[in-house]
Parts: sequence; structure tokens; C-alpha cells
Amino acid sequence: MKNIVVKAAALLTLTAPVAAQEAPEGAPSPNAIVDAARPGDWVTIPAEDLLVMELAPDAVGNPRTLVIQLMPAPFSQGWVENIRTLARAEWYDGITINRVQDNYVVQWGDPNHDNPEATGEAKPLPKGLNVMGEHEYSTTKLARIDWQSLPHVLVRANESLRPRKRSHPTIPDAPPRIDIRLDDYVSEPGFVFGWPTTRQSGLQGWAPVHCYGMVGVGRSYSPDTGSGTELYTVIGHAPRHLDRNIALVGRVIAGIEHMSSLPRGSGALGFYTEEEAGKRTPIVSVRVASDLAEDQQPSFQYLSTESETFAKYAEARANRRDPFFIVPAGGADICNIPVPVRRVAATPK
Repeated sequence: MKNIVVKAAALLTLTAPVAAQEAPEGAPSPNAIVDAARPGDWVTIPAEDLLVMELAPDAVGNPRTLVIQLMPAPFSQGWVENIRTLARAEWYDGITINRVQDNYVVQWGDPNHDNPEATGEAKPLPKGLNVMGEHEYSTTKLARIDWQSLPHVLVRANESLRPRKRSHPTIPDAPPRIDIRLDDYVSEPGFVFGWPTTRQSGLQGWAPVHCYGMVGVGRSYSPDTGSGTELYTVIGHAPRHLDRNIALVGRVIAGIEHMSSLPRGSGALGFYTEEEAGKRTPIVSVRVASDLAEDQQPSFQYLSTESETFAKYAEARANRRDPFFIVPAGGADICNIPVPVRRVAATPK
């Protein structure tokens, strides 16, 4: 015991001066760059694009609220419309978290619908839900949007990182783009309207990316594409093999900790077994934020991925030069450049 105490004291002696050190001068950190963003660099998320999900309180009675940002056009609109329809029909109220797979996803839905542990009848669905095809996992509609509206695209560069002019094969006078890294899965990863996306050589269209906190639509085997009754969010290392194989519809922008901390299921794929029914977390309600009273509507903004501030932030994430870091990484996976989102006071109407 004496030896353990001596070792602990020695450890404190060694670490305390390091902790007390003042940071030397150096390049700004990614957070510092974001903090210095101008008001015009931020984009307000419409209340129609926000879902407010209330889980049952935790074991000691603390509330658990999540806010999900739904994808804007042109991405996944058939599924997004279904999700709004389901929320407005209060269909999600009373369903549960049915699957928690470690380092992968949390999935929720009707426990009696498409669930290996189902014990009863599935909830009836509201009328008018869209049926989508697999081609809608990506979109080609960006080709008809003015190129000037597209963001700084991130690709690998072997030379020093800096903004430079790159020509687009079909649109002249393309704006400068920041070269960062070629994605391991696709030829051209980037950010479109605030969302991580990719475009693959030889394939049509841009597709959203399965980064941490992204929300997707559960489905069965092809040609089923899911309707939005089964949803999941990523709580582990980005499962990029799912890109273009399943519909992504949004991302959790507040409260992801309530998902990532749930007890894991021991059944196949992390589903809760019959014996683990008590582990299922009930979903009290899911509402479209624009349907709530004005004083209850959350308000969020994201950093425009078309802004120069975002370009500087992305480059700093790829090459950390702030004082703690020694060797710049030389690149960053697209999921390691999370788009900054902040909660703001609602603007009076």
C-alpha cells in the first residue's frame, strides 16, 4: 500500500506542472476559428426541419430530449415527408428503442413491426406515405443548381494545403475549393448545404454520409427501401459501407448522449431479447418543431459550408497546428470534420 501511495504522489508531481502550463502562442484551434465566425456565416435551420423527440426520463427522473435536423431538398425528400407525416399523426408516440448495437447504431420503431422479438400486432400506419426507389439514396438534382452555390469540396492533395482554382468538367469558372483528402470510399467527398456528402466516379449523384449522429431509415432486404417507421442513429465509428445502400434523412444535433449511453441489447444485431424487454426505452413523443408553441420551438444554426470560415475550420481539422499538436495529420476523413451547430435564442416573430 505504501508503494502505491508513493507512486501516486510521484505521478501527481510529474503531471501537475504540465497541467498548469500556459498554452504557448500558435495557430488558432478549429473551435477558435468557429468562435470567431461572423454572424453572416451562420444559417438558421427552419423549424419545419427540426424534430423534437422526448424519451422517457432516465432512472433518476432526468428528462431526455433530442433534436433531429431533417435533410433539406434535394436529399431523401420522400422519406423526410413520411417522417413529418408520421410525427404529425403522433405515430411515433409510445414506440420504443428496440436495438442498441455497440459502436454501431441505436434503432427505434414499433416493437411489433419488423422486429425479431415482436410479440403483438403492428401499429396501423397513417395514409398517404410515399414509396421510394433505391435510386433515391442519392440525388442528381445538384447538377441543375448553380455551381456557385456548392461548397468547398474536400479531396486529397499531396502539395501544401491552400485554396486553389479547380475546373469543373461541365461548369466553367468553378469557385476555389479546399483540397484536403481523398475519401477511402469515394472519389469526391464534400459538403453540400451543410451536410457531409460524396460523389463517386462512374456513379450518378451525390449521397449523404453515415457520420456519427446521422439518422437513417431502417429497411428489409432489397427492393424494400423503408418508409420512416424504423429509424436509427449512428453511435459509433462511421459505418461508411452503408452509404448509398440505405436512406439518410437527418442528424441528431442535440441530445445524442441520450442515445449513445443506452444499455446494449444482447440479441442479434443488438436487438433487445424478450428477457430484456425492460431495457427498451419508451419514446414519449416526436413533434415537428414548427407545430409547437413559439416559446417551445428550439432554434439552431449551422456554420455555412460555403463560407470562408468553414474552409479555414475544415483545413484546421485536417492539419492541427494549435499548440498541443506536434505533427499535422495531412488530411481528415469527412466524418472527422463535423459541421458546427449551435443553439441560439429564438428570433421574435
